[in-house]
Amino acid sequence: MFKRRDRLPLWQSIWQAVWPRGGWGRAAIYVKHRLRRLPDTPRKISRGIMVGVFTTFTPFYGLHFFVAASLAVAVRGNVMAALLGTFFGNPLTYVPIAVVSLNLGHFMLGTEVRGAVDENIFGKFFGAGEDLFWNSWNALVGNSVDWTATAVFWNDVFLPWLVGGLVPGIFTGIAAYTISLPLIEAYQKRRRGRIKKKLDEIRRKAAARAAEKKAKGEANG
Repeated sequence: MFKRRDRLPLWQSIWQAVWPRGGWGRAAIYVKHRLRRLPDTPRKISRGIMVGVFTTFTPFYGLHFFVAASLAVAVRGNVMAALLGTFFGNPLTYVPIAVVSLNLGHFMLGTEVRGAVDENIFGKFFGAGEDLFWNSWNALVGNSVDWTATAVFWNDVFLPWLVGGLVPGIFTGIAAYTISLPLIEAYQKRRRGRIKKKLDEIRRKAAARAAEKKAKGEANG
């Protein structure tokens, strides 16, 4: 029901994932409006945003929605807010997040970054993916398997990123919670005020019509 009538070509789907229609500025405005209109308490929405932002500092790419939703349930936050919070991770922030997380992770583990982080990381991601694909095939046909690229990815990328992303992820998540909570509270308070004002106006007009109708009835009687 909610699918496109005409499917986009693969290259266009990839491009829109990197650069949404209307740009990331418009996407950010859309996320802001969706967050404001979520039917939940400000604290639950803010907790959802917090874990969504935190999730973007983890190396679970392709699983960020699932991780964010699980964390939102764990902290009793709003799941939709957590999913929207993952938009903090985008092509404009992925490289800084990767550089900070990996360098901090290697420092905390006492290891060293081999090569430039922003140059080697994608190759190691793809190498681990190729290992998984070909080794699964080789295991099915009875050939030997080689997990060298996966070991390199684990030691050079995944584990350091997982460890190093905790500190900036927690700090940024708490900052997102601290900023979003008063904003959402103020917005919901103003929205309730506008709704109350509209309801009062409707009641006033209804009372005026009833009084006018009563007056006409008395005049005719």
